[in-house]
Amino acid sequence: MRRTIAAWAVHLLTASGAIWGLLALDSVARDDARWALIWMVAAMTVDSFDGMLARAVGVKKVLPGFDGALLDNTLDYLNYALVPAYFVWRMELVPQPVGLPLAAAILLVSAYQFCQSGAKTSDHFFKGFPSFWNVAVFYMYVGGIDARANLIILVLLCIGVFVPLKWAYPSRMLEMRTLTLSVTMLWGASVVAILIQYPDTACWLFWLSLSYVAFYAAVSVYLTQIAARRALAARRERP
Repeated sequence: MRRTIAAWAVHLLTASGAIWGLLALDSVARDDARWALIWMVAAMTVDSFDGMLARAVGVKKVLPGFDGALLDNTLDYLNYALVPAYFVWRMELVPQPVGLPLAAAILLVSAYQFCQSGAKTSDHFFKGFPSFWNVAVFYMYVGGIDARANLIILVLLCIGVFVPLKWAYPSRMLEMRTLTLSVTMLWGASVVAILIQYPDTACWLFWLSLSYVAFYAAVSVYLTQIAARRALAARRERP
């Protein structure tokens, strides 16, 4: 009974992402960017922990009739694609003539990315840009980046969905996991601090937080190269 209650509690935690997504959409509709970002961060926080809790509880064995992975993917599409796309459009992060078409492009490429059977690889990576649109719009808005620069960045990220780079999956990666998780938690704290201070965010804090993006990209490229070398070595060893 305790395991069953724990399993349903984890699913309820995952399902709470729908509430944070709804609140984020409402905040965007009311042009309240700060609270929209706060709700997006709340959704990311839930998503960062619910998978680890699900594996610890063993939800698949305890509740085999409930598809927690489907629930997670549904809410990830809401919070990592739909909400940020709406934010890009309504908050005018890009030149307005292309605001709606770009938001639509984000939704379409994200739908493709989410539905690939190999979107999450067997060695625990994301394949192609993993729809971290919420992270992108956070820095674009808080950093006050020029709309034309935002357009270029977002178009490149749309293309990145189709580039077979392996992006790190911090909570499940097999190598550099402790380092990456530690840096990720520090990054999360910096994001919260930025939102608390906003709009008077200290410049050093913004750039310190943004440096995590460079770290994450560097780790992903490095591990992609390592995986490619191992695969090549394995093919050479085959008779």
